[in-house]
Amino acid sequence: MKTETTGALADQVAAKIIDIARTRSLPAGEHLREEALAAELGLSRSPIRRGLALLAEHGLVVKEPNRGIFLAVDAHGIDIAKLPFGVDPLEDLYLRIADDCLSGEIAEEFYEAELLRRFDVPRGQLLKVLTRLANEGMISRKPGQGWRINPFLHDREAHIQSYRFRMAIEPAALLEPTFRIDKAAFAKARKIQTEMLEGDIFKLPRSMLFKNGSEFHEMLVRCSGNRFFIEALERQNQLRRFMEYKAATDRTRLIRQCKEHLEMLDLIESGGREHAAAFMRKHLDVVSKIKAQAEEKEEQQAARIVPEAHL
Repeated sequence: MKTETTGALADQVAAKIIDIARTRSLPAGEHLREEALAAELGLSRSPIRRGLALLAEHGLVVKEPNRGIFLAVDAHGIDIAKLPFGVDPLEDLYLRIADDCLSGEIAEEFYEAELLRRFDVPRGQLLKVLTRLANEGMISRKPGQGWRINPFLHDREAHIQSYRFRMAIEPAALLEPTFRIDKAAFAKARKIQTEMLEGDIFKLPRSMLFKNGSEFHEMLVRCSGNRFFIEALERQNQLRRFMEYKAATDRTRLIRQCKEHLEMLDLIESGGREHAAAFMRKHLDVVSKIKAQAEEKEEQQAARIVPEAHL
């Protein structure tokens, strides 16, 4: 018999899985892997399994023998008001506003009244979500009234500049006199990067790929002991996270990045921090150029599609 505690946990896990699916706009038929969800939510597979079973009971996922569990409906088509378990309304509003900011549905500059009409929610809830988005760097308050979407989110040149900024601080962090190796953190990072190379690159959702990469770099900067470097990189990664949710991911390029991450750990552990700093700068330079080329290609494709839409 299901106890009250396990039932409540299944409700919570099911709600979190729906949140993840909505965040990434997952389509019907998307494979939901237990191990990836467990890693992302920091849980064992048992509660993930119970959460997925609950979703299956309500027709939101389907289990196919010898294949796994798949989303049965488009995530954005799920009406959370009709779900029998609690999806946090603030989290749902947060995802909807963030998605509309990224897609251009919300103007670069907007007023609270516009969003109140658009989403039909209490002003208190809207202000909590807008404050959270401002703290994460997606939007900022205008002087007087209104809000402004961070131009970084749609500015290719700003993305390139953010990598140039990282190329300045991350190698410098490795050379700080206060730099100390965190053995436990290094071991964890090595395990994650190795598992990525052993197959996780092609299994994990995009958000986990970004999380693994950003946490690797944050871990190294944290070892510097310089709080200004740490805060600066964390802020950069908050902004980049929004873009990664929407960007197409070329998973094959991550193979090289993971190998270079492991090489960086080897260099630092062997005492070659100066060599590691130079290697870090080159690593970030290559990644920035790959990103720039990918974004330029996407812009060119979008430019070709627009005229066709008017035929």
